[in-house]
Amino acid sequence: MPAVLGREGAGVVEAVGPGVSEVKAGQRVAYSGGPTGAYAEAQTIPADRLIALPEGIDDRTAAAMMLKGLTVRNLILRTHRVAPGEAILVHAAAGGVGLILCQWAKQLGATVIGTVGSDEKAALADACGCDHTIVYTREDFVARVREITSGEGVAVVYDSVGKATYPGSLDCLRPMGLMVSFGAASGPIPPVEPDLLSAKGSLFFNRHANLFYTRKREDLVASAEDLFAVVAAGQVRIHLTRTYALEDAARAHRDLKGRKTTGSSIFVP
Repeated sequence: MPAVLGREGAGVVEAVGPGVSEVKAGQRVAYSGGPTGAYAEAQTIPADRLIALPEGIDDRTAAAMMLKGLTVRNLILRTHRVAPGEAILVHAAAGGVGLILCQWAKQLGATVIGTVGSDEKAALADACGCDHTIVYTREDFVARVREITSGEGVAVVYDSVGKATYPGSLDCLRPMGLMVSFGAASGPIPPVEPDLLSAKGSLFFNRHANLFYTRKREDLVASAEDLFAVVAAGQVRIHLTRTYALEDAARAHRDLKGRKTTGSSIFVP
């Protein structure tokens, strides 16, 4: 302390400093990955981190999708370009990133396999593009992935869970497949052993950090334009499932930690 959390948001520009050309006062904008401080009624943001919102994207949808949607865009179009017909595995498929990823990957023609923790979450993932949903609390997800893929394994695993799923994720990959780690909800994964990657099929490993994919403004703008396009076209629907007042931030964090949420949650000042 003092500290204000939050790294994404949406709103209206109140004022700009001298020499700012990217945005103007009165413009609707959104951002992701800027300086912390989004848990507030107003914030100062570098102009080159702001993205103007198109008319078809409302403020609440923008607030719910920026970090998650930009992450997904770069996961499936840059870290590994998802191709028609290939099988992919998405852990936490009913989460905020997972629901966007499943829908977008399905639009690209992939066979989407998702893991979830309950039947309720399975139904949501099914409705958002999962061809096969595995409830990992009662099913061996490695065995099911091998069964679904006729023993071949998947081209890529998108894993935001971390420690609990990492060993199994490697076992789900086909030879020369890609393991993408982009979160650690269950704790950090152990040190990566190159010889283990070799033994399991000359596998590739990536630790995704979206900050580096959007550090140049032109990359940030291109990523946002791709995201806005699929949302505006109805190809990806943003699931805003919970709205909290700022003063309820502690409760929001308890709900998230307690795995009571699906999709996206936002604060409304």
